[in-house]
Amino acid sequence: MAAHLCLSQTPCYSFKPSSKQFLCANSSRISCSLEISAAQKNRRPAEEDIRDEARRHNVSQSSGLSAKYVPFNADPTSTEEYSLDDIVYRSRSGGLLDVQHDMEALKRFDGQYWKALFDSRVGKTTWPYGSGVWSKKEWVLPEIDSDDIVSAFEGNSNLFWAERFGKEVLDGMNDLWVKHCGISHTGSFKDLGMTVLVSQVSRLRKMNRAVLGVGCASTGDTSAALSAYCAAAGIPAFVFLPANRISIAQLVQPIANGAVVLSLDTDFDGCMRLIREVTAELPIYLANSLNSLRLEGQKTAAIEILQQFNWEVPDWVIVPGGNLGNIYAFYKGFKMCQELGLVDRMPRLVCAQAANANPLYLYYKSGWKDFTPVKASSTFASAIQIGDPVSIDRAVFALKNCDGIVEEATEEELMDATTLADLSGMFICPHTGVALSALIKLRKSGVIGRTDRTVVVSTAHGLKFTQSKTAYHSKEIEDMACRYANPPVQVNADFGSVMDVLKKKLSPLQ
Repeated sequence: MAAHLCLSQTPCYSFKPSSKQFLCANSSRISCSLEISAAQKNRRPAEEDIRDEARRHNVSQSSGLSAKYVPFNADPTSTEEYSLDDIVYRSRSGGLLDVQHDMEALKRFDGQYWKALFDSRVGKTTWPYGSGVWSKKEWVLPEIDSDDIVSAFEGNSNLFWAERFGKEVLDGMNDLWVKHCGISHTGSFKDLGMTVLVSQVSRLRKMNRAVLGVGCASTGDTSAALSAYCAAAGIPAFVFLPANRISIAQLVQPIANGAVVLSLDTDFDGCMRLIREVTAELPIYLANSLNSLRLEGQKTAAIEILQQFNWEVPDWVIVPGGNLGNIYAFYKGFKMCQELGLVDRMPRLVCAQAANANPLYLYYKSGWKDFTPVKASSTFASAIQIGDPVSIDRAVFALKNCDGIVEEATEEELMDATTLADLSGMFICPHTGVALSALIKLRKSGVIGRTDRTVVVSTAHGLKFTQSKTAYHSKEIEDMACRYANPPVQVNADFGSVMDVLKKKLSPLQ
């Protein structure tokens, strides 16, 4: 069956070209020919916004694509399923749910079609496809009306060639890349999932479902993303934060966006228990990664990495892990691309944990025997300071099915790695430092080769963590050498004193 890319950039099963020619994709090749009338080339009418324009260009045919909730990793004979419009977070047995797409319907379009479709949307302002998430709408929420989508055109983040870090820190590694997911609307990768979840809530509210607001427990970044997207949609947001355990920059974001912020005298796991109890009693929609909708947005970062490599698969992808939904999301994105013929293999995944909050690492080192939650200790990588991760089963499934690895980093290792990255031209968060520290260890042990194409996922912007950077460079961190600290030099304000300092600094370079 021929598939066509029409002007709405949505797939349709039948289209009858008239005098115009359209970009066409089939199983053997893509013939590219597009003639657009002068009227279509003109800017939209002044009274229209981009949503109005999208409505006018919308194709009336149904895409025929669908998705539903099913129990995660269920027995193939299971018949339990739920509509995405149902407000449900757990299976009948209490297990996790997963979003399952109609893969047979997706397979009616070959891999070349999907690559051409996704590539055609990059960098555009067409609603909602200018988003790195919604440019893959058919693989995310295929049945949602574009008018219900709440988006800040998130995603499309930089894939940074870490040339100097690879060459100087990793013994000449020449194909190291950092996926800067933190260069996003609220400064973290959480935007990728939150646009999906809040869009679905927008849809439910228009259906007059009993959803008065959205709530989450957070170590910082989730609350920032939820608050921003709810503010954009005019939906009340309720945030449970562990008191004195997140940065000021993270705390101020939900406050600034108008969320109701509850600062609780407990850790993240305690906040999580409370928000689950509250959302069971009140018409507040749960936004934590227990809700599998967010993972549908987060998986698009994996697809985006493949796009940025011209649909070539990297050898390794290293992801920081706390609540562990993201490692599964990356697995799911890569797996869908393999199953639908966009690529022919999977990368190996590495989940990197802080040693102060390392239940997955301990489980991995035990040979996947007897998982035991831990009491997470304080870590500079505060967003992954989680001892009882909700998505432990998802993470283990992903790692087992891609020959994955789990590594850890001490506080000194992660801060040193963060600083070395900054000194090579980046400005990363401590969580990315955890992932880079894991890479350093795997390079030294020979697990990751010098020429292996490796992607480190940077989950948040370094500007959210200036307190830890300042403490490091001031050498104010107790029991830490801070060996790469670069403190400012106090100098008298006269020419001679300045020259003395500069000559001292320049002498090793001559």
